[in-house]
Amino acid sequence: MAATTWEDSVKSLKGVILDMCGVLYDAGEDGGSPIPGSVEAVKRLKASDLQLRFCTNETQATREVFVAELQRMGFDISVCEVFSPAPAAVAVLKERGLRPHLLVYNGVLPEFDSVEKTNPNCVVIGDAAEKFSYRNLNDAFRVLIALEKPVLFSLGRGKYYKEDDGLKLDVGVYMKALEYACDVEAEVIGKPDPMFFQKVLDDMGIQSHQTLMIGDDLVNDVGGAQHCGMKGVQVRTGKYRPSDEKHPTVTADGYVDNLSEAVETILKLRGQ
Repeated sequence: MAATTWEDSVKSLKGVILDMCGVLYDAGEDGGSPIPGSVEAVKRLKASDLQLRFCTNETQATREVFVAELQRMGFDISVCEVFSPAPAAVAVLKERGLRPHLLVYNGVLPEFDSVEKTNPNCVVIGDAAEKFSYRNLNDAFRVLIALEKPVLFSLGRGKYYKEDDGLKLDVGVYMKALEYACDVEAEVIGKPDPMFFQKVLDDMGIQSHQTLMIGDDLVNDVGGAQHCGMKGVQVRTGKYRPSDEKHPTVTADGYVDNLSEAVETILKLRGQ
């Protein structure tokens, strides 16, 4: 009989994918702070027989800088274990011979150093935070509207995320504005794009039904993973809101108060 809950599938798991912001830590101007129990939870997963990867839509820093900050918080994480949108976008741009106009946070600009950017024939937007000014959005609009076939890439499509001082608008809001103004549909690179998740699965060398995704974003983390054939569990930390549990189109395979609870359940059911 097929598994009907995420707990039913735990014994057959071979890998776990963790979202980062809102699951491991809450972001903030000082770099953020770990969510209680999350550092130890990651250690316990790494000591288990499960493969572990981290899948994030973080686009305010290079992976190297981002991971160094997490290591400072106490997390046992290496760059090769983290999958983020910017490196994936660079690969797509090179493959298709595209020259981007970038509307991204300054901290992630080094990821695009190897890409030609003169005379742009597409636009790439990420979580640009304060750079999402009228002038900068209008500059991106002008590039797109001047193209015969406008191409817009969005590094994720989240609505909002949580920092220490509260919720903040994410890239998806500005993506929608450019889509509307230019009559174009953005190509999303990052969660919940199936190809983004598939790269993580390929790296682990396992199938989707052998994998569990744990995230705080019901639609992009949980729903995106479920669409690829994984189980998806939502933590009640980060951007979680009680209304998520009554969402009209996405229902998580399970809910836990935090990552520590999820890991405790996984390892207990696996006898570890």
